[in-house]
Amino acid sequence: MARTTRKRSTLANRAIAASAALILGGGGLIAVNVYASAGEGNGQNPNGAQAAGQSVSTIDCPDVGNELGEVPQQERGNVDRELATLDTQITTAYQRFADLKQRIESDRQYGQQQILTPLKNERTVILQRIAALIERGNAPRPQNLESMAPCTLRADDNAGQNQGNDQGQNGGQEGGGQGDGQDQGQENGGQGQDGGQDGGDQGNGNGGQAGNGPEQSDFVDIQSVQPNVSKPRNRNGASRGTFSTSCGVNENGKFNPDNVIVAPGVANGAHHMHDYVGNQANDAFASDDDLANGQTTCANQGDKSTYYWPVLRLQNGQQENDANADGGGKDRNVGEIQTPSQVTLNFVGNPRSKVTAMPRFLRIITGDAKAFVNGDANANASWSCTGFENRQLKDKYPICPEGSQVVRSFKFQSCWDGQNTDSANHRTHVAFAQANGACPNGFRAIPQLVQRIVYDVPPPVFDGADPSVFAVDSFPEQLHKPITDHGDFINVFDQGLMNKVVNCINTGRKCR
Repeated sequence: MARTTRKRSTLANRAIAASAALILGGGGLIAVNVYASAGEGNGQNPNGAQAAGQSVSTIDCPDVGNELGEVPQQERGNVDRELATLDTQITTAYQRFADLKQRIESDRQYGQQQILTPLKNERTVILQRIAALIERGNAPRPQNLESMAPCTLRADDNAGQNQGNDQGQNGGQEGGGQGDGQDQGQENGGQGQDGGQDGGDQGNGNGGQAGNGPEQSDFVDIQSVQPNVSKPRNRNGASRGTFSTSCGVNENGKFNPDNVIVAPGVANGAHHMHDYVGNQANDAFASDDDLANGQTTCANQGDKSTYYWPVLRLQNGQQENDANADGGGKDRNVGEIQTPSQVTLNFVGNPRSKVTAMPRFLRIITGDAKAFVNGDANANASWSCTGFENRQLKDKYPICPEGSQVVRSFKFQSCWDGQNTDSANHRTHVAFAQANGACPNGFRAIPQLVQRIVYDVPPPVFDGADPSVFAVDSFPEQLHKPITDHGDFINVFDQGLMNKVVNCINTGRKCR
């Protein structure tokens, strides 16, 4: 797999606009909330399509995995595989939609017949299987699960105002595991609005080398963003230390489109390519024993944890080695994979209490790979530029000035339920700290993983003879939106090293 790093060129930076999309509903035109999912806010159009004459850009399906409550432990693997089948169905339907897009825009009923009705029928079968699996495990059969079968077609209504408002209201808790999320989320939300207004009107085409994004309105000049980062004040009893682990920048070129947490046993379960550092045994079929016995790229060999995230590509008309492979070109992830110039992995403490050891094989997902259609409830990646990291974005990619590099960062959940290393939806066994830094009732503070990835990539060029933009890999229907960025972590520290991590953090030291 080729891995490239591009040097920055001198280009004028500009803020990019995001104009609100409209659909016809009720008696007139109403603004679409960009985060309304198919199961929530698209009821105005029974055919699941935008108003005639308006461009449609993607398929919007309810995320079943997020809604599942109790799933018996013995059936979780089976349920996860069925959920992965739902993802594959959406990917296949999106490919067909993209091929037929022009005709669908002129005849919305055709889109209903060719895309939405067959997809609904396929999803209904899988949803029935999931309900049966849960019942087979002696748990209550989910009620109304089949109501999540219908999907819609929707515009890429990448509206700065709507995204900004939503980020301000909802981005808080997810935005920072140490309590800075509420303030940062509010500020970033406002910035989504400002970023859209500063740049004037731009089109809402799908854009990108593969025709599924990103587009101009996904970018904003970082210099137009106001500082928006704040942190909760440390109190008596705080754990102020830091433990750093160095695991490289994926010099080995370990990539795959699997996700052993969300889709165990399913090849190409992610439908996008991941970078891996740390554990080298990680693929869809890796067991805990495989991870425990795997090699690691971490300097401290007691850390066999796995750290992975979607690759960043430069969509510059060039092809990568995976141009004809699953997770790559087959899933509309194209362009040259960029090797980070730096990756830092720090474990930090809690501003109100001491931390306790993570259990071995604890799994944490931060962010949401489907946030463009799901909404921002679980969105948790931040984008910025070196020299400007007091300005963070959630729903825009940054345009960095000459000499500055792109930074993506994740603050993982820092509270654990004290019992489970995973949960049915892979989220509820961990939680973010509250705005004041305290863990929710029933949760205890654990070392918080803070992950920072830096890239030397040129600013985007949208016109001229050689267009070039950077974007994270995504499910094809998520249109490479920055808000879909996410990170995954499996703790495979040996117990002695984990004890050192906890002691270091709780005593306020800086350790490696």
